[in-house]
Amino acid sequence: MESEPTTPTESFAQLGLCAPLLRALGDVGYEVPTPIQARTIPLLLAGRDLIGQAQTGTGKTAAFALPMLQMLDPDLGRVQGLVLTPTRELALQVAEAVHTYARYLKRVGVLPVYGGQPFHTQLKRLQQGVQVVIGTPGRVMDHLRRGSLNLGALRMVVLDEADEMLRMGFIDDVDWILSQAPEGRQTALFSATMPPPIRRVAKGHLRDPETVQLAHRNLTVPTVEQRCLNLSEGQKFDALTRILGTRENDAVLVFARTKLGCAELASKLQAQGWAAEALHGDLSQAQREALVRRLRARQAEIVVATDVAARGLDVEHITHVINYDIPYDAEAYVHRIGRTARAGRAGAAVLFVTPRERRMLQEIERFIGNRIPPMKMPTKADVATRTVALFKENVAETLGKGGMDLYLNLVEEMAQEGGFDMAEVAAALARLALGDKTIEASLEPEAAAVPEPEQGMVRLFLGAGTKVGVRPADVVGAIANEAGVPGKEIGSIDVYERFTFVEVPARYQAKILKSMAQSTIRGRPIHIKPAATERGPRGKPRTGEARPPRAKRAPKTKQSPPGNP
Repeated sequence: MESEPTTPTESFAQLGLCAPLLRALGDVGYEVPTPIQARTIPLLLAGRDLIGQAQTGTGKTAAFALPMLQMLDPDLGRVQGLVLTPTRELALQVAEAVHTYARYLKRVGVLPVYGGQPFHTQLKRLQQGVQVVIGTPGRVMDHLRRGSLNLGALRMVVLDEADEMLRMGFIDDVDWILSQAPEGRQTALFSATMPPPIRRVAKGHLRDPETVQLAHRNLTVPTVEQRCLNLSEGQKFDALTRILGTRENDAVLVFARTKLGCAELASKLQAQGWAAEALHGDLSQAQREALVRRLRARQAEIVVATDVAARGLDVEHITHVINYDIPYDAEAYVHRIGRTARAGRAGAAVLFVTPRERRMLQEIERFIGNRIPPMKMPTKADVATRTVALFKENVAETLGKGGMDLYLNLVEEMAQEGGFDMAEVAAALARLALGDKTIEASLEPEAAAVPEPEQGMVRLFLGAGTKVGVRPADVVGAIANEAGVPGKEIGSIDVYERFTFVEVPARYQAKILKSMAQSTIRGRPIHIKPAATERGPRGKPRTGEARPPRAKRAPKTKQSPPGNP
């Protein structure tokens, strides 16, 4: 069995990866290998068969995809790499990752194959020539039996989440597929657990395999209150500033994936008046130490950091961690949120999740053993209310300190010279300090901005909400099961007391409306229609009906208090 390395691997370059792969990793922000990557990549590059026992969310996709890509012959238009996955969602996720890593390799074709996709589409791509196939066992078997998938040139086969394939009843199919592969190929098996049937497959099809085993480590900090926010990529910066504006923050740590993204985000926050600083790998040790000193001295309130740069950052008064970019593996998420709730203090963590990142959210939840409940995006009214409250607190604190004589004289002079009441002068000063828009928004406590759908998405209205126990997971399950829409493609879900809004790809709208016309959620019939049809005369909501996405008001009772992570 491969033992734990005594010193951590500090870069992917140390693992023997080629320059095009290193360049692609740099583009997506990978800086330091995870333990499973550091231990398996050199073994696979050396041609060894491998058993990787590690739970979901530890970065194992890159652990097998990078060596697979490095050993390909791009001039040979035949299947040389095969990855078997238990679900089509995972097949798509792995295919997307492989395509991203292969960005600077010439002519590498990657094809996901799974049930539910037109067979002739897959057949056409296979006939054109691809080097890597990622698929579910059933559809891979179909292609093998029809002769449309030829494994004669196969160099590596990977079984991803083998225990999940066993649970779903695919293990015999996997055994048959492996029996069709050439004997000289390399085989890697990844599984969180190793029940007897998986061990039998490994014994029958792997040649003298190395075993890399990572023990499960539940690193979640129990005092950290965790929430996730479902949104589109274009809504993230607005959501960040609203969250910052509605919280009583001492110090906030915001995580971005890349050094460039980190610097750009810090600059955008600075442009809006926030005391934000960037912490990334391009800073010298002296610059890093100076930043940490400013943070500890409360001279900086927001630090935007990459995962690597935040290593060892220990500042007791960090109250919030905001995952602006979702991490690439679940263990990184745990390390991130561990930056708060230090020295027995309470802490809060918010995770931004775009529609394409739902599976990563699920992997994080599986890794930590808990569901991360959703939160609502704070409204402009929430931000304004918080701003006004802070203004009142500051005024009260200033009054309590005394020494107002000079300023009282000034106000009296202004009142006398202009013929104003002193209260009117005070109101004018408050207006100058806060601005008209802030006060106007604070006087609209029900206001809630329902974001515009992401491009290519439409919003549907469902006539059921929290009053009958509807949860986002119920909505995803209903749409996925009734209409056959992949769960990962379903967008943001806003659950209110009596109704729900859900974003779905526009191309599925008609199918969903037809399939779910007679459906139920939690045993209750649901009324589903395009959200835009809920407008009454002159665009106003009809009496007794839900307010539409573009309305200025939203119901008071929500799934959770506005912006409360």
